[in-house]
Amino acid sequence: MEQSGRQAWIERWRCVAYMVALVTFWNEASAQIRYSISEEVKEGSVVGNIAKDLGIDKATLKDREYRIVGSSTEPLFRLNKDDGILYVSRKVDREEICERSNTCIINIKTVLENPLEIHYVAIEVMDINDHSPVFQEKEKRLEIFESTLPGARFQLQPARDPDGGQFTVQQYKLSHNDHFRLEVKERGEDRKMPFLILQKQLDREAMGEHKLLLTAIDGGKPAMSGTIEIVIVVLDVNDNSPVFTKDVYSTILNENAHPDSGTPSLSSNVTVNVFILDQNDNAPVILYPVSSNGSAEGVEEIPRNVNAGHLVTKVRAYDADIGYNGWLLFSLQDVTDHSLFGLDRYTGQIRTLRSFTETDEAEHKLVILVKDNGNVSLSATATVLVKVVEPKEAFAASDVKSATKDKEENNVTFYLMITLGTVSTLFLISIIVLIAMQCSKTTDYTSKYLQETNYDGTLCHSIQYRSGDKRYMLVGPRMSIGSTIVPGSHANTLVLPDRRGASGELRYSIREELTVGAVVGNIAKDLGLDIGALSARGFRIVSGSTEPLFQLNNNGILHVNGKIDREEVCERISTCIINIKTVLENPLEVHYVAVEVLDVNDHSPTFSENETRLEISESALPGARFQLQGAYDPDSDMYSIQLYKLSQNDNFRLEFQVVATDSGTPSLSSNVTVNVFILDQNDNAPVILYPVSSNGSAEGVEEIPRNVNAGHLVTKVRAYDADIGYNGWLLFSLQDVTDHSLFGLDRYTGQIRTLRSFTETDEAEHKLVILVKDNGNVSLSATATVLVKVVEPKEAFAASDVKSATKDEEENNVTFYLMITLGSVSTLFLISIIVLIAMQCSKTTDYTSKYLQETNYDGTLCHSIQYRSGDKRYMLVGPRMSIGSTIVPGSHANTLVLPDRRGTSGEVRKITSF
Repeated sequence: MEQSGRQAWIERWRCVAYMVALVTFWNEASAQIRYSISEEVKEGSVVGNIAKDLGIDKATLKDREYRIVGSSTEPLFRLNKDDGILYVSRKVDREEICERSNTCIINIKTVLENPLEIHYVAIEVMDINDHSPVFQEKEKRLEIFESTLPGARFQLQPARDPDGGQFTVQQYKLSHNDHFRLEVKERGEDRKMPFLILQKQLDREAMGEHKLLLTAIDGGKPAMSGTIEIVIVVLDVNDNSPVFTKDVYSTILNENAHPDSGTPSLSSNVTVNVFILDQNDNAPVILYPVSSNGSAEGVEEIPRNVNAGHLVTKVRAYDADIGYNGWLLFSLQDVTDHSLFGLDRYTGQIRTLRSFTETDEAEHKLVILVKDNGNVSLSATATVLVKVVEPKEAFAASDVKSATKDKEENNVTFYLMITLGTVSTLFLISIIVLIAMQCSKTTDYTSKYLQETNYDGTLCHSIQYRSGDKRYMLVGPRMSIGSTIVPGSHANTLVLPDRRGASGELRYSIREELTVGAVVGNIAKDLGLDIGALSARGFRIVSGSTEPLFQLNNNGILHVNGKIDREEVCERISTCIINIKTVLENPLEVHYVAVEVLDVNDHSPTFSENETRLEISESALPGARFQLQGAYDPDSDMYSIQLYKLSQNDNFRLEFQVVATDSGTPSLSSNVTVNVFILDQNDNAPVILYPVSSNGSAEGVEEIPRNVNAGHLVTKVRAYDADIGYNGWLLFSLQDVTDHSLFGLDRYTGQIRTLRSFTETDEAEHKLVILVKDNGNVSLSATATVLVKVVEPKEAFAASDVKSATKDEEENNVTFYLMITLGSVSTLFLISIIVLIAMQCSKTTDYTSKYLQETNYDGTLCHSIQYRSGDKRYMLVGPRMSIGSTIVPGSHANTLVLPDRRGTSGEVRKITSF
């Protein structure tokens, strides 16, 4: 056992000795040295003697193939195999190798063989001041209103210096002036941001333009600098009142001068026109596309085999404002593939820019921004989902047909056909209504006088009405208890005392959302009423509602009759009270009951929209505040919104959720998603799409016949800008043209047209250089060259012109006939409406008064209360019968039917019971 322990101890020491030997060998076989050189040193300059510094025998370097191991085809350094000295093989530019790193180190790996040794060499490239600060542009124009107050800040573009450390931009200087001063802020990583501060208010009338010189200086010795000219354009505001040229105006007038009193007298007048200037207070409204739920969304299907220029759809919008405020511009705010679709910013037409390939996706989402041109522009968005489907024969035929008729379609014809169909439909409907009214001869005039529900059979007992503060009743022989006869009313009108002032008011409280049938309170018990007499006295709730919230049973207990939603009944009133009026008769008693509905936490907070869109400029500084739309909770007090929470994020959010929570138990909540859209900066130059030559340059050749007329379309320059909004709004201009009288360019569409006809003296070739410029604050541009060749006319051109002329004439004829048809149908429609109105007005109406007093009335009580229903006349009578009348069976002996004496023929109408 001792022998085995001794062997284990020996094995451990052997492992330790092996590890020590391995580390020692590695330290000897691998080492690293460090050198430093300045950039821009000459080729062949010595960096260091690697062999000497590593203690390697020079005689063995060549045999052991001492070399640099690297993958670069053009190494910065080379190693002499004879003496082990490291040399510079080409120019070392620190800014090119390490860009803006503070420390620039180049690592080199050297190798010796037999035995293998690897040595690492670190070379630090020291910076020198070999670059001057440079501004991106030579001149910066700022437009500032003269009403701008002192202290306003205007950020300037900083200069860029490729050098690092102390050799980068260290300070800015502004030329001497009275209105502005310079302020520089540190932005980290040796970046300094200059700001122009207004210290004295501008006056355009004193000086309309100020020129300043901004100088950027680095920290080298000697220091290097760069400059930019800042031009301040002072914009005018209405800050000056009109001033007369003289303080006093005088004239001479003869004392005998008279006003014009000639015969005839002469006079003059002036018309004053008042023009109301428009304000940009209406946002654009999307007319197409519009989905079934009212949102501006649509789906378009196009076959995969369409060519470039195919019309996908047209976005239509309307703005109620006029002038510039109603001038709409369309732009692609979001698109899956910019190379596939193009949008005409003035017409809203979406067209394909190229043919589809097999690798293109089947669905493409396009978000179109429609923006007006007001000072504070308003906008709306529309979404078009383009689905690319496989081509079919129908698509192919449709494409061939649409290709020939695309330019021949006339929107006027389309709208005329729709209007014609609408007016024709209305005309047919009016004819049908007219025929139906003529065929319908029976009229049914129902009685307006219904028998009272609690009528007890006593003659003339229940006809009551109110005037002012008094209630009146038409009665029979028996007097009503507590009533007084009104003088001069033929002893048939009584005044009932109003007992509402003597009645009490009860108050109950319930919670909303109670089940139907829940007990509110015992009104009869709380008022001390006799339960046995409630039914006989007609105890009831007086309410005009068709669906009352409460009901009374025979025992005088108030029950819930329907679901009570406090927010629906009282909306956001803090105290919700429902007043109920109850009535007892014989004698009359009125009691008022107030039911307070208590709130429960039955509603979650809701946001007006599920998603909020914020547009923030990409140059916005940290700490900027943006107000969000608050949530709405119909509940009140403690059950309303108490807290807002934001979803967890590590940095500035492009999309996050806001959660609104109330204080109920359990608490209810709602959330809204906030999408933050980064506003565009003008950092993309326009790209020419057409013309483009085979080598990729923006050049093209167009041939036109010599006999074309003025206005002939030569070609259309197409361009694209990746920016959006005003930064992507492109304007075209002729930068160079051989003959300005021959060609004109539309600055918005890029169309080149002839201004006049060609003559024999005009040259056969014309070179046009078109400048395409965006509308950013610092505009970017691109140029295209079009070579126009004038060729002799051919028969094909003449045939084409004749054909187009005949088609235009045919199209005009179709429109003319449609207008005639529309006018004819509209005239017939108006005639039918006039006839219908005339027939309605010509009908004889004989509606007698609700209460017609009989001509033979002799003052007997309740003798003259008459009414009509249909072809019959009815009378409520007292004890004495009316001559010539008959009692209606089943009418409690108080309803007679009078013969209709309106005709002279003595016709007796048939009596029927009801």
